[in-house]
Amino acid sequence: MCLIYSKPMKSSLLVLAMILGSSASSIASAQAADDPIKYDTTGGEASGVPKLNLPITEGPFKPAWESLESQYQFPEWFRDAKFGIWAHWGFGSFDPQGYYPVNHGVTANPSATPSLKGAKDAVLDFKAEHLDPVKLLTFYKENGAHYFMALANHHDNFDNWHSKYQPWNSVNLGPHRDLIAEWQAAAKKLGLRFGVSSHAARAWEWYEVSQGVDKNGIPYDGNLTRADGKGLWWEGYDPQDLYAQNHKPAAFSWDWDPKVTSTPSAAYMERFYLRHKQLYEDYHPDMVYFDDRTLPFHGITDQVGLALAADIYNANIKEKGKLDVVINSKFLDLDERKAMVSDFERSRAHRIRPEPWQTDTCIGDWFYDKAHLEKHDYRQAPDLIRMLIDIVSKNGNLMLSIPLRQDGTPDDDEIGIVKGIGTWLKVNGEAIFATRPWKIYGEGPSVLDTDLFAGDAGGGLLDIPNKPYTSQDIRFTQSKDGKTLYAIAMDYPRDGKIVVKSLATGVGKVNQVSLYGYQGKLDWRQTADGVMITMPTDEPYDFAYAFKILGEDLKPVANTTQSITTK
Repeated sequence: MCLIYSKPMKSSLLVLAMILGSSASSIASAQAADDPIKYDTTGGEASGVPKLNLPITEGPFKPAWESLESQYQFPEWFRDAKFGIWAHWGFGSFDPQGYYPVNHGVTANPSATPSLKGAKDAVLDFKAEHLDPVKLLTFYKENGAHYFMALANHHDNFDNWHSKYQPWNSVNLGPHRDLIAEWQAAAKKLGLRFGVSSHAARAWEWYEVSQGVDKNGIPYDGNLTRADGKGLWWEGYDPQDLYAQNHKPAAFSWDWDPKVTSTPSAAYMERFYLRHKQLYEDYHPDMVYFDDRTLPFHGITDQVGLALAADIYNANIKEKGKLDVVINSKFLDLDERKAMVSDFERSRAHRIRPEPWQTDTCIGDWFYDKAHLEKHDYRQAPDLIRMLIDIVSKNGNLMLSIPLRQDGTPDDDEIGIVKGIGTWLKVNGEAIFATRPWKIYGEGPSVLDTDLFAGDAGGGLLDIPNKPYTSQDIRFTQSKDGKTLYAIAMDYPRDGKIVVKSLATGVGKVNQVSLYGYQGKLDWRQTADGVMITMPTDEPYDFAYAFKILGEDLKPVANTTQSITTK
């Protein structure tokens, strides 16, 4: 991921604090996702990038937008899954004490030596000693997760698998375990769809600060080479394989603006391609998430991203006999959304989108911060459930990050939050899983919500709105066959009455209304003002009340603000 909540960095953070977190300005500089501008997709002279050597698995997909957009079909499994959990965990999930930090050039912790200790040295503390993928994924599945995603690499450029093209990996160093293989095996054993996330394209830019010096003029370790490691723990490894700093630093640009940023070398981009081609071929993920604007290196060239998409799609067809894989990326324009699944980081769509999409967000910071446990200030299950409901009503999925501690375990508060989500889903899951959006996504004050995610030029609303939901805020989903409507009231009404205004008389006949989790007979009637429901005094749970509604020719009262949108 690239965005974290804005707060002061602790002085003890490592070089990695800059590399593994990121800045809101990265998104602020991006153009609106609804902007139909097309970018260079050829490489060559137009972008100053030579033709790259990128071997692609044979098949119907070619490395061109037209080929991807005209042939891609969204897998049914993804549309049905709705809720996934992400282990945004790896090299960066460390206790930073003792390492010399660099945070956008601001340094502290003078007791360390920056020329000797930097981001690379975090691997010494990355042991994953208590990681149990089967135990953890069993817990997630029991509490409603239908798919799971693991961090394959982050901006740190460290691969969490047995990488043929990156010696700085979790088999050679750190935990000495093939983490992606373990996650994949656990997901397969439990029948969960499996995803991987890639963030490493940005290492070229993110590590540039490591070429600098501190306030005393002592250099950081960004220019070290293999020869400098003689007699040290990393002897035989080249820091440049991790840092990729054999170039002149430039300004950071999330758009890879060639007028601002340093253009990655052909060797760097080809190696990135081969790493991720191997990642797909060896571990067969059902989903590949790129933490990039459109595709890796987009803005300089789309050669790498288009080749990866074509290769993954063709390899998936070759393996399964049909296209069954998802690629996620961000800030997709209207045409690009036909080629892959659009992702909103810490935000969500305004309205129903015709194509499935995904929100990825976190209950705290992207990497584990024990301060959330000490303060007990994680995002709580009621808010997360309401977020999920709103997302699903608009044809989206939620990928929720539960940060793991350095040893590979969640803390007690996180366990309680996941259990809280599971408790609600076990009762109300029929209104969420394998559903499709209705003719409108909802009603109530929140449909006028305009709280944009800070700095988001992609048109996304805050994942959790500033104004709390009320009992008047209702979200709709329907069964895939369209025979059952689900209406979910976001809060309990003070007067004990829920009014579903969209189902007033004259727009179809309601025959039956039932409340999930309530076994008694529900008092309801359809009137000119809507379906009036008297809530039971012994409410089955504390928030978000899901109703199952059966009827004939059900459609909402006229509402011009909630049609399916291309925005």
